[in-house]
Amino acid sequence: MAETALTNPEEPPARMAGWQGIAADWSSDQRAFKNVSWGKAMMWIFLVSDTFIFGCFLLSYMTARMSTTVPWPNASEVFALEIAGQHMPLLLIAIMTFVLISSSGTMAMAVNFGYRRDRARTAALMLVTAALGAAFVGMQAFEWTKLIMEGVRPWGNPWGAPQFGASFFMITGFHGTHVTFGVIFLVIVARKVWRGDFDHARRGFFTSRKGNYEIVEITGLYWHFVDLVWVFIFAFFYLW
Repeated sequence: MAETALTNPEEPPARMAGWQGIAADWSSDQRAFKNVSWGKAMMWIFLVSDTFIFGCFLLSYMTARMSTTVPWPNASEVFALEIAGQHMPLLLIAIMTFVLISSSGTMAMAVNFGYRRDRARTAALMLVTAALGAAFVGMQAFEWTKLIMEGVRPWGNPWGAPQFGASFFMITGFHGTHVTFGVIFLVIVARKVWRGDFDHARRGFFTSRKGNYEIVEITGLYWHFVDLVWVFIFAFFYLW
């Protein structure tokens, strides 16, 4: 009598070799890397790709600044404010930097309380982070309005090298867009934390396993990246 081959259900299926195996691994519902979930892995991949984009922008800015024969505008004068008759160079930029860096601290505390499953404090700290981010965007809008009224355009400005306007609007605008999306993302996740979606595994966007607050940490990764990029923009664009 022919023997019947029995398959052990607990035995993992044989892995395919080559590109088919790679495709099967990435398309299956498994962890992409050891001890790293899909959400974290995809956020890290996105941040690495975004790093290249910001890097290209800053390299282009440095190339334009070092190659132009026309004097580059003095940032201390261009971004100065007149308050009560006092000349305040880079005051607004310093406040914007302080606000954004402070938001990294509140975001880190939100992640900490998220893994403790403290819904109230997690949601409150995420909303504080979103408010700080919104304040940053508001100050950036004021900065843009001021410079536009003073004659700064992507093709020129009253103070020197015409590349200044294009560099300013491209770099700060791209970063400001990231902050704006981050604020929206923070408010959405904070609302879900406050409602207890992660405790009850309620269906919807960014909600998966019961008790899984990992999305708070993923949001934090994005926010810390946005803050880190601003440090480089601040150093290269405003202090140089």
